Amino acid sequence: MSRLRALPTTGDGTDAEASLGVDPWEAEYEKDIWHVRRLGITASNRATISFERITRPWLRDLAKRWARWRLPAGLTAESAVWGTRAVASLDAFLDTSGGTAAGPADLDRALIERFLAYLHTHAAGPVSHRTQVGQFNLFLLTIRRHGWVTDLPATALIYTEDYPKKTTLAPRALSEHVMAQLEDPANLDRWPNRHHRLVTVILIRCGLRISDAVALSTDCIVRDKDGAPYLRYLNHKMKREALVPIDEELEHSIAEHIAHLDRTSGAPTRLLFPCQRSDADGTGHISTATYSRSLGRWVARCQVTDEHGRPAEVSPHRFRHTLGTRLVNLDVPQEVVRRILDHDSHQMTGHYARLSDTSIRRHWEAARKVDSSGAEVTLDPDGPLAEAAWAKQRLGRATEALPNGYCGLPVQKSCPHANACLTCPMFVTTAEFLPRHREHRTQVLQLITAAEARGQQRQVEMNTQVLGNLDRIIAALDDTTDSSRPDTPGPDTRDAQPLIPHPDSAGSGR
Repeated sequence: MSRLRALPTTGDGTDAEASLGVDPWEAEYEKDIWHVRRLGITASNRATISFERITRPWLRDLAKRWARWRLPAGLTAESAVWGTRAVASLDAFLDTSGGTAAGPADLDRALIERFLAYLHTHAAGPVSHRTQVGQFNLFLLTIRRHGWVTDLPATALIYTEDYPKKTTLAPRALSEHVMAQLEDPANLDRWPNRHHRLVTVILIRCGLRISDAVALSTDCIVRDKDGAPYLRYLNHKMKREALVPIDEELEHSIAEHIAHLDRTSGAPTRLLFPCQRSDADGTGHISTATYSRSLGRWVARCQVTDEHGRPAEVSPHRFRHTLGTRLVNLDVPQEVVRRILDHDSHQMTGHYARLSDTSIRRHWEAARKVDSSGAEVTLDPDGPLAEAAWAKQRLGRATEALPNGYCGLPVQKSCPHANACLTCPMFVTTAEFLPRHREHRTQVLQLITAAEARGQQRQVEMNTQVLGNLDRIIAALDDTTDSSRPDTPGPDTRDAQPLIPHPDSAGSGR
């Protein structure tokens, strides 16, 4: 089999064959490894497509024809690689099946069922398994639709039931404990590569996919009519330009980076993150694989740990999930989150909303809740009414904006207590409201003192009851924060330990 050979280049970096008027498709097609940039196709992290593993000539010819048809239509090189890999898996299966499979006529349903079983045991994980089934299905549909073969059996089909079932995705957002370490300026300054440092900040604040971030151009900043800055990038997955709002700090960092490129680069470049070994025409940017490896080394160097003290597992795409979850936790409308992340459907954005609700519910169930008299309130998370009770709490949190707790009264029923929540049996509060309770206690003491001076005994009695409830609430919630505080000495953060995410304490959401 032929190997990819280095083509001579002219002084401006173009291929000698192209300069002689040779059609690049004619030059590449017969090779077993295609260099996609020579075909005029932009490649992010997949520069070649290999057909070497496909040993059957008839199958290799169909795979090449399929790739040649897909790439000019706008398919990414990565997707073409996956398609070729699925055909290579079929070829590998035929080697082990004991059959000859002399041509497409042998690809009947019985053989396909055996191939699906082969993929189940040989695919590298559920994502690869499902992707290869889908790519093989597209391969069969394409060669049949375009008449590239005439003897493909009518039973050569993939049905919906053939796809492996999707599993519910586990939460992928990084915890605020981990993010606080990653966003620490001192840790960010430990990046040895200024390109990778800025890529990290962009991933955290803008939620781009890593392939889109490394491919940013130097004209990526645009402004609206009010002068607000936006980051403009090419969404390679959706094949469209997208905009995401940014703050002035990130805009300044990008401008400084461009100025650094102008000072240090030997020639002008249109790329924000050019690779040191870039092509002569300036089309090469740092690769996603290089950044991912560098990210792992940086996280280890900074000794970033999770809540249990174990080394944190950080990947570029988790920054995207983290931004989406942060925005949802801050009650940003789902449509706005969808536009910021440039999702194609609300279903994907809704995944973040589901994760947010799950996270809030877990904290709510774990938090110690006390009523207006300081007595503990218990809710059974596994009881027969658990789901309905949580729905009621969510509705109450959305419709009853109390400054110091939550109303447990059904929303269909009007409150008979004239906003006297601290003497109401339906009132529930948690440790996140301790600062409000202490502030309220000071105000109540001032009211009692003033009422006593004026001889307003009834007002003294009413506020004394409120003061007693406040004292019991604060004492009960103080026990919660004291028991959860580590033994090691540190700053007094007793008043800043929210057990339930709250708009005043949910992080920056950048």
